[in-house]
Amino acid sequence: MTHPSAPLVDIIIPTFNRAHLIETAVRTALEQSWWNLRVTVIDDASTDGTRAVLEQFFGRQNFNYIRLNRNLGTAQAKNVGILFTAGDALTFHDSDDVPHRDKVLRQVRYLGEPGIHAADCLNWSSSRRIPGEALDVGAVLIHHEIILPDGRRFEVRRDLSIVDDVFPNLQLGSGVPGEWTHVNSGLFRAELFDRQGGFADCIEEDREFRNRLVLGGEITRVLPEILLTKIETSDSLTQSVVSDYESDTRSADRQKVWDKVEAWRKTGRIDPEPVHIPCMDIGFVSNPQLLHLRDILSTSATRRAAERIFSGFTSPGGLVAAQ
Repeated sequence: MTHPSAPLVDIIIPTFNRAHLIETAVRTALEQSWWNLRVTVIDDASTDGTRAVLEQFFGRQNFNYIRLNRNLGTAQAKNVGILFTAGDALTFHDSDDVPHRDKVLRQVRYLGEPGIHAADCLNWSSSRRIPGEALDVGAVLIHHEIILPDGRRFEVRRDLSIVDDVFPNLQLGSGVPGEWTHVNSGLFRAELFDRQGGFADCIEEDREFRNRLVLGGEITRVLPEILLTKIETSDSLTQSVVSDYESDTRSADRQKVWDKVEAWRKTGRIDPEPVHIPCMDIGFVSNPQLLHLRDILSTSATRRAAERIFSGFTSPGGLVAAQ
């Protein structure tokens, strides 16, 4: 990290037509007890009043609102956020997430904890590590609670089922089938995306990313506390009939995730996921001076699109921010 004692943390919030929820998500992110952070909302071409709700934050120097001209989906919206931020570490919150005030602070301290080594009593060969070597934590995940639309509340504490796509026999039965430790709200070192790429373009992007980190040998820690509340509503992706766990779209994407697991079983390796958004198009940025072109694993077409956008918003005579 560039600033090991006080790393800059990017909180990236992708959103689409959640004007009724987004203010709470942004406010709780800005009110985190970790002081050195920036909040970036990626508006995935919303057609409701999302921008109007967020205009109250446009004057803050630790907030940026980036509006896409075309809807790309949650995974690609996250990838846009990765490409155009500059933090030493990144975390992703959904627009229906309410993080506890000390979430980022706790994660930062775990991420930078010194003196961690590969214990001799564990088998590190599958992670291509040597017993006794020093380890840098790449990701800090947390437990969370979920409140369903019918009012039921579940605490999701799933340390073992973090590998549920590999060993489903480790399922613990929280009452929410298929749920796992919430990788989406994990805190990740920026250089992790240099090695692993970004999110796969599917609605099981968190699940695929989780598997890629763990099966790829990234050092991942899980905080035992519940540090985030996820409030599911009828329009959440996991509740909508077109994208819930039984939908054809999610089932097809889930099979792609399992195919990658099967490939890992055969080869012992899992491929990275270069970011590929050649059609990326940004129409508005509230705080262009906060834009930074991050060099992560991506395709050449994506890089060209990102460079064009970055130059347009930051060069003299470029695009006008206020539109």
